[in-house]
Amino acid sequence: MLMRHLTAAALLATLATPALAQGDPAAGEKVFNKCKACHQVGPDAKNRVGPTLNGINGAEIASVPDFSYSDNFLEMKAEGFTWTDENLAAYLTDPKAVAPGGKMSFAGLRKQEEIDNVIAYMATFE
Repeated sequence: MLMRHLTAAALLATLATPALAQGDPAAGEKVFNKCKACHQVGPDAKNRVGPTLNGINGAEIASVPDFSYSDNFLEMKAEGFTWTDENLAAYLTDPKAVAPGGKMSFAGLRKQEEIDNVIAYMATFE
């Protein structure tokens, strides 16, 4: 459950991430291999353990149809949380810090370059 004393925006502010550099989508495709066990992108993408990620860049959280989101994601949606590049970067760095109690079991990416690249790759699937 999202911690009640912090809004999603306040929590993200505590996870300061550097300004995103332009990522390399081709390199990001390789990084996305770490995500494929649970997520898909592309024209034939289907929800799996995690939702499809087409159009995630700039989208409202918990907006993929026919996917059952955790309560904390639904609370963050009610607060107006969107997947800006900065929010994606914070989540990809430490998913449990951004969305405690969420379903994502992946521990996060540690290299800023990988984060920038995977965000650029996902942006190609608008």
